[in-house]
Amino acid sequence: MTRHLLPLALAAAIACPAMAGAADSPPPPRIVVTGEGEATAAPDLALLTLSVMREAKTARAALDANNDAMSSVIAAMKSAGIKERDLQTAGIQISPRYNYTNKPDGSQEAELIAYQVTNTLSVRIRDIDKTGEILDRAVSLGVNQGGGISFSNEDPTATVTEARKKAVADALAKARTLAEAAGVSIGRVLEITDQNVAPPPIPMTAKAFDAARESVPVQAGENSYTVQVTVTFELK
Repeated sequence: MTRHLLPLALAAAIACPAMAGAADSPPPPRIVVTGEGEATAAPDLALLTLSVMREAKTARAALDANNDAMSSVIAAMKSAGIKERDLQTAGIQISPRYNYTNKPDGSQEAELIAYQVTNTLSVRIRDIDKTGEILDRAVSLGVNQGGGISFSNEDPTATVTEARKKAVADALAKARTLAEAAGVSIGRVLEITDQNVAPPPIPMTAKAFDAARESVPVQAGENSYTVQVTVTFELK
């Protein structure tokens, strides 16, 4: 039995220094670059955030008035072809409104004036050519506040893929330029990470609603999708 174990012990003794030497060897030289790619697509979705605010002496009266107005807005959205799945209540807020008067001693006296109820509705419009018409109809029925409007794409996968390919090509070109300037050449790719940058929403203020007298002119433009990649190359 001892004769059988001796060759194994010798083999292990020879292998361990070799493994230790490999673990202690320094990592190969490398270069890290960041590439950026951009691709555009015409939007096929419009996203609106519409709010109805009503005020009354009591919270109950304010809520009832708000419910009537928002019910009319939702009914108008549905009659314009907006599906149930594209209508979502984003929030309901009830808050008191006070009038503050200064007293002779420097303090303030708060007098409850009314209650305000705000109901916010998120609307997804799939026929973006109707965006101005729908917005005008909503304002006519009582929408008097808004959070924002943005144009999106239901499936931007192909556009993002195109941007990602451009970002990798940009990183490769940068790495080659830097390596050539340093008198070396790039080898295999060691690591790639990426980050998508989505297009920001366009804010809509209350003045936009005050100015609405006919179908609001809306320009959808293009959505720009940007991808940044960080690539680590081995240097030779």
